Amino acid sequence: MNKTIFEGKWKQIRGKSKEWWSLINDLDLSRIDKASVKLDKYVVLLQVKYGYTKQHAKEEINRRIVQYDAEESKVPA
Repeated sequence: MNKTIFEGKWKQIRGKSKEWWSLINDLDLSRIDKASVKLDKYVVLLQVKYGYTKQHAKEEINRRIVQYDAEESKVPA
């Protein structure tokens, strides 16, 4: 997941974040909203909240976004 793609999908990611990770709250998300590089801030948040390594956090983010995109493509318009 590169930063440009993440930024482009931020509204969808933000909307699913509390469902994906129960330890993330609205205050966390509002801080990420203000960050100049949201992906980096989001990775650090997962490292702090869940003890993930940087690589593991990036893999989890990517996995969940791919899964979300697959589910969205199955929904009839």
